[in-house]
Order: sequence, then structure tokens, then C-alpha cells
Amino acid sequence: MSVIDAALPLATLTKQVVIGPDALTHLAEVVTTHFGDAAVVVVADDITWGVAGERVDAALRATGRPVLDALRVPGNPTRVQATAENVELVKAFLEPLDVAAIAVGSGTINDLVKRASSLLGRRYMVVATASSMDGYVASGAPITVNGYKKNLPCDAPIALVADSEVLGSAPAIMRASGYGDLLGKIPSGACWLIADRLGIEAIDWTLWPFLQEPFRHALARAGEVAAGDPDATAELGQALILSGLTIQAYNSSRVGSGAEHIMSHYWEMLHLGGDWDPPLSHGLKVGLGTVAIAALYERILARDLSTLDVEARLASWPTEQEREAYVRSVFPHPDLVDEAVAQSLAKHVDAEAMRARLNLAKEVWPTLSQELREQLQPASEFADQLRVLAAPTHPRDVGLTLADMRAAYLAAQTIRNRYTVLDFAYETGIFDECLDELFAADGYWGSQGD
Repeated sequence: MSVIDAALPLATLTKQVVIGPDALTHLAEVVTTHFGDAAVVVVADDITWGVAGERVDAALRATGRPVLDALRVPGNPTRVQATAENVELVKAFLEPLDVAAIAVGSGTINDLVKRASSLLGRRYMVVATASSMDGYVASGAPITVNGYKKNLPCDAPIALVADSEVLGSAPAIMRASGYGDLLGKIPSGACWLIADRLGIEAIDWTLWPFLQEPFRHALARAGEVAAGDPDATAELGQALILSGLTIQAYNSSRVGSGAEHIMSHYWEMLHLGGDWDPPLSHGLKVGLGTVAIAALYERILARDLSTLDVEARLASWPTEQEREAYVRSVFPHPDLVDEAVAQSLAKHVDAEAMRARLNLAKEVWPTLSQELREQLQPASEFADQLRVLAAPTHPRDVGLTLADMRAAYLAAQTIRNRYTVLDFAYETGIFDECLDELFAADGYWGSQGD
């Protein structure tokens, strides 16, 4: 039994995953299994239509099944964005039709069809075209609403088909994106360990082995993934799909999304790389966020927090009004800052609750710090892995200065109510001094220069 087959019973919505050589030859069978003789329609964009959409459409028509003319979502100017407006476009197309949608594409097309189908109360399936992210079978879709990136609730696909040759032929930049997204599972696991040990969000130890153990072998094949080896790319895709299944089973992206993803979401709110061709992807930003968060972990782990002076920290613990003022001072986007304030206040606790949390942090630190060291690896090693795939590893690679990177640490801590290492550093009062060390002339970032 494959690890995917072992994980499927834990998922609540996805019933079948077919991945490997010649997977597309099983397409008609998969469609019949889950949709019977119902009419279907392919939803793609201009790029994914050429990659696999036209082939999928033709293969289904050859079976005699009713197949409606495909929807090819227009880009702006050529690339489709996962926006609320595009969700409405797909929804408006599907709503008057008695039809099941088949998304053919990677992250954006899948998320648009996922959200639109869920709003209509319908099931859909996806044909993956790239090992570029872990959201294929995840519940929820990251959609930009009025400029703010939100993970909106929606049902995962009932089935997924991913052909190794199609995945391997995807542009190298998309494989690098998937690799960066998968690499982020390492620091995200560390963030969950902190939340668990502080009694904030318990780890689901049934799901942990599926997410935190099998993917490391796929990450060890960076050179093969970079070369487009179909087997290595399929293994990367399998690991990303497995991540999505655990997200579905837990009904939250917590299982595979920590501070590194929050930094990516912050950059996405600022439209970083949005005007590139192709645009700077989510996974590439996650990869850079992974390096950034690993570097922060190194500075935190250099400290003995079992000796933390709790009362000294509480002497400067902010009120809600002071916390709001702080958020407004570090979050640069005036149109989005109100939402950042709301997210920050949702996780803000009063001084008495913070006293209990910090005392617990002191108590568990000897054990927790060892667990974090075992979970993590040095920032330089993450960077080396990403360089094999020509992925960004430094702020200058994405047009940022070191000052921009420092600001990103501070702002990212404010935009989600999910507890991560960013919150841990802030609450223990060591955030600023850790950043001082990172950006000092001999620090991780400072030593590399702008």
C-alpha cells in the first residue's frame, strides 16, 4: 500500500488519487466512478489548456459522455490570479449548468474551481499539471479578497489525477515552487511543536507521521527535480498531495503552514513579484520564508529561555490599545491594516494569561529546544537546497533590501491569528534583539549584504 493510499481514509472528501506514469489513461474510469454518466466540463487557462486540458477534453468526448465546451479563464494579461473576482467568474459560468467541473491546472485554477464548486454545493475533480504547491486536495483555498490573502473554506476535490510526464514537463520554475512549498513543512512543524508545548494548539499525532516523515526523501532529490526527472517530480507531487490530504483531514492548513507561509502571505499582500513573467509564485516565496524563519530559529535556540525574566517582560506587556498602535506602526499597507489589527487582537492575551504562558515556556524550554533542533536544519542548508533549483534564497533575489526583509519579519507577525515562532519571539521579548543579530554585520543576513 502506498503512503497516499494509507492517508486517504483519514481524508473526509477526496476518495481517489491516481498519480504516476500514464495516469491520464485512467481519467475516464475515474470520472465515471465519481460522476457516473453526468455531463462534465473542463476549466483551464490558456496555458494549462495546451498542457493537458485539450487532451482531457478530447479523451472524455471519445467515451461518448456529454462534455460541454470548456471554460478557459482569462489572465491579466496572460496569468490567471486567485482572486474573489475570478471565483465569481467561474461560479457564474458553472451555476446555470447541470455539470461537474474538472479543473485542469495547478494552484490557481484548482483554487478557483474548488471555491466556486463549493459555493454551488457541487463536487469536482482536478487533473494536476505541475508539482508546484500542496493545495490540490486541501480543504480551503487561498483567495485574495479586496487585496487581503485569505484561506476561504471550501471542499477538496473528490478525485485527483496526476500524470508523471505532465508533472515532469512543467516549467522548472514551477517545480522549484513546489519544492519550496514542501521545504516549508520543516519549519512549519517546528511552529506547531511550539504551539503544542505551550497548550495553544495540540499536535494531531495521527497525522504528524504522514506529513513530517515521508517528504524528506522527496526533498533529497533536488537535483533530479531540477532536471525534470519524471519519477523525482512525481515523488515531489506525491509528497505535496500527501500534505494536502493531512490539511483536509485536520480541516486546517496548520499541519503544513507556519511562519514561513505567513511571510509568503505578507509578500503576496504587497504583490511582490506580481508583475513578473511568470509571477513570483507562492512556493518560491515560501522557500525564501523558510530560510528567513530558520535563521530566526537559530537565534532563538542560541538562548536559554528557561532563565527568562517573566516579570520583566510583563512590565512592558501591551494593552489591546497599545497592541493595535504597534500593529499600525509595523504594517505598511493602509488599506489592509484594519484586518491585520483584527488578526493580531484575536491572539492577544492579557498580562495574567501571558504570565502563565511564559512560565510554561520556561518550564518546557529544555525539552522543547531539543525537539526544535531535531526538527530543523540550518538556514544555510535550506538555502543550498533551494539554489539547486535556482529558487530565491536572499531578499535581493526578489527585489527586496535587507531593510525590507527586517520589516517583513515584524509585519508578518501581525497578519494571522495562528501561533508561530514569530509570536513566540515577540511574546518572550527577544524578537527585536534576535533581528538585531540577524542583520548585524556578522549576522546571517547582514553578512551577505544587500
